[in-house]
Amino acid sequence: MEPTVSTLFEPYTLRDVTIPNRVWMAPMCQYSAAPDGPGAGAPGDWHFAHYAARAAGGTGLIVVEATAVSPEGRISPHDLGIWNDTQAEAFRRITGFLTSRGTVPAVQLAHAGRKASTGRPWKGGAPLGPDAHGWQPVAPSPLAFTENHPVPDELTTGEIRRVVGRFRDAARRALAAGFEIAEIHGAHGYLINEFLSPHSNHRTDAYGGSYENRTRFAFEVVDAVREVWPDDKPLFFRVSATDWLEESGWTADDTVRLAADLHAHGVDLLDVSTGGNASGVRIATGPGYQVPFAARVRRETPMPVAAVGLITDPVQAEKILADGEADAVLLGRELLRNPSWARYAARELGGTVHVPDQYHLSV
Repeated sequence: MEPTVSTLFEPYTLRDVTIPNRVWMAPMCQYSAAPDGPGAGAPGDWHFAHYAARAAGGTGLIVVEATAVSPEGRISPHDLGIWNDTQAEAFRRITGFLTSRGTVPAVQLAHAGRKASTGRPWKGGAPLGPDAHGWQPVAPSPLAFTENHPVPDELTTGEIRRVVGRFRDAARRALAAGFEIAEIHGAHGYLINEFLSPHSNHRTDAYGGSYENRTRFAFEVVDAVREVWPDDKPLFFRVSATDWLEESGWTADDTVRLAADLHAHGVDLLDVSTGGNASGVRIATGPGYQVPFAARVRRETPMPVAAVGLITDPVQAEKILADGEADAVLLGRELLRNPSWARYAARELGGTVHVPDQYHLSV
């Protein structure tokens, strides 16, 4: 009788990039970059140590946290950015180490929209004014995220085109920085998600109203990035599959339709999350609570998917893949708690993962 092979530790290939296993690290902001000066937005020692530890722990793919395509696209003044060459060069230290450990480096390209210009979460995360390195946010419509947030400036069509160009330029720099995969952040109530959802998009021009109009900006960004992102390298898109609103929001049905359309535009995998675009909603969380949204996309469209959401246990992760609910799992907080989760899971499931020579005594 042949031994059971763990799906979690099978390689996965998209285009010409092979990821050594299906244990992937979700993008999680560290809010640890300099807010201003020549090094503003560039990764530093904290970022290197943070990502290097997870690579040494056997994680197959690491998606570097939301990295802003422009200064006003940061969530906070302490976010990473890739709007200049200095930032891109600073990333090379991280991508070089990840690649040397066999981990595939990816980066999430982002614009925070109306949720920009806030403080670090451990400082309360409140909106910041100009006296605290803050700025005026922008959005598809002049609708504040909460009553405590400022009303954002509505983007003109000319400004929308400039933001699209910013994504294109950021992707070009990400390639030069050594990233193998780019992910476009279209989730969690940030700018692209704000355009997608009728909850936050009240425009009456070509970028608002119908599904076709509300998705226009997302497709323009994808097409712009795909123009400069090589054909042999994958492109991901992160989506919030639902706003968790009973009406007037983005829905799971919309996500299924979007997934098929994104696939036709050259997106290779959908990173399926939920929420973040509407404040005060009730979400019934629990182990794997977002997995059904990924499973439906995988079942009803040709788009490969990665699942997220309280995935913490190796047996749980293995079952998600073995049941065909996702092609990979993205771990967030669990990898913060245990940078070597992949090695731990390999021992539990009988899989294999690369172990650094320096760590063989601990195996």
